[in-house]
Amino acid sequence: MQEPKNPIQVIARMMKLLDLLAEHPEPLGLKQISQISGLHPSTAHRILNAMATDRVVDRVEPGSYRLGMRLLELGNLVKSRIGVRELALPGMRELHAQTGETVNLSVRRDDEIVYVERTSSGRSAMRVVHVVGARAALHITAAGKLFLLEEGSAKLREYAKRTDLAPHTKNSLASVTLLERDLERIQRQGWATDDEEAELGVRCVAAAIRDDGGRLIAALSLSTPADRMKPQWGSLVKAAADKISNAIGHVPGAGMDTR
Repeated sequence: MQEPKNPIQVIARMMKLLDLLAEHPEPLGLKQISQISGLHPSTAHRILNAMATDRVVDRVEPGSYRLGMRLLELGNLVKSRIGVRELALPGMRELHAQTGETVNLSVRRDDEIVYVERTSSGRSAMRVVHVVGARAALHITAAGKLFLLEEGSAKLREYAKRTDLAPHTKNSLASVTLLERDLERIQRQGWATDDEEAELGVRCVAAAIRDDGGRLIAALSLSTPADRMKPQWGSLVKAAADKISNAIGHVPGAGMDTR
């Protein structure tokens, strides 16, 4: 009996085959594909051939298939059109709803952090100066410390030589020894803090946002008046940053996130 040609069913089977090929780095033969997918060999062959025509899969040799270059082209196109800001905003809003405090997204530019997005209700009677476009030195911000940690000890000392670790408040970490000690603590706990180091009366906690290659591309941070910061918010910020990283395509343990 001829199989029904339901378009939705065909699409579901096509996705099943793509997922199967994605799980196997080596090319798979038609017999293996049929056995694993549960699809009849003739059905799998027909769908794979159609996808091969459009380079969604590659036919390595007769009867052997792997994911095609067209997927890489499409993936790069998606990445170019969706920035970290767009993907971060839902998580930023959720974190703000959970805490009621200012949530920032920042990136590194040379020896500074630049705040590129902000979520805030403006309810705070105390001004937290992390406006979009504002800049701050790496060593005085929780977000900046994440980038210093990422680069390692040698680069940290180069940064210290360039900037003299100029203090901004009496709490700023103005020596390499103090900063290294703080970076070790950050590595152990998984998020960074600054304790009124950039501005007296303001505390901040930040966590890393990584891309699909494991690279640190941005930092998510929560800024509050000093007396409102809660210890449990560190893990909350990290969970939100991890969720954003996952949306970008980061897989924990992949790439540079293995130190």
